Amino acid sequence: MKKLSNKALTLLSVVLGIALWYVLSKVPAIGAIINNPFNVAKTFFTELESGRLWTNIWASLFRVIGGFSLGLLVAIPVAFLMAWYSIVRAVVDPWIQFFRTIPPIALTPIVIVSQGVGESAKISIIFVATFLVMVISIFQGVRNVDSTLLRAARVLGAKDKDIFFEVVVPASFPYILVGVRLGLAAAWTTLVAAELTGASKGLGNMIMEASLYFRMDVVILGVIVIGMIGLAMDKFVLFLERRLTGWQEVRPS
Repeated sequence: MKKLSNKALTLLSVVLGIALWYVLSKVPAIGAIINNPFNVAKTFFTELESGRLWTNIWASLFRVIGGFSLGLLVAIPVAFLMAWYSIVRAVVDPWIQFFRTIPPIALTPIVIVSQGVGESAKISIIFVATFLVMVISIFQGVRNVDSTLLRAARVLGAKDKDIFFEVVVPASFPYILVGVRLGLAAAWTTLVAAELTGASKGLGNMIMEASLYFRMDVVILGVIVIGMIGLAMDKFVLFLERRLTGWQEVRPS
């Protein structure tokens, strides 16, 4: 019953949001910027039928998944090494904290000069953004492993390798999933900056080109599509979290 009530509230929230959007679009000072939902829906079907929307979605998905996957593959071992070995932490942590404060868009000129305007440049910018977000989250998860578990394992005669793989990794797995969620969000929020590197297609490129011609219906459509895809990915990770960490208490979201 509670789950049904929450779904009803979510649906109501969406309906009220669209209604508010429609009302705001009728205000003369705002309507020129915020197209009403019906115009955006019409643009959606037009872009869909022409094939341009699918082309832009697949291009952006390739870049986001590529940069995110590389970021995750690097973040996991770096985070575990930082948490497990103080020497690694002393060497690596200052650099991570330094680059974490630099917005990814600031790296765009450097990436263009070093890698050109191909796909590798766009993936590199997303990789940096996702890596820096995920490595901190995963590192904190490993550091927060209950010390009682570690001591108990040592008392039972477990070696460092056994403690690492049998205690630390399972205990920090929920934090890895949190890092994945944050990394996916960072990948999508960095997409527009990544597509500043001479992209000819992609959702970020679609938004920027439409803004030059004041096609606000296309701009809003691009923003909504990015938000919907990002939300779907986040819900998928939440689904995995519930399935893979059932031994933990999972709060309803």
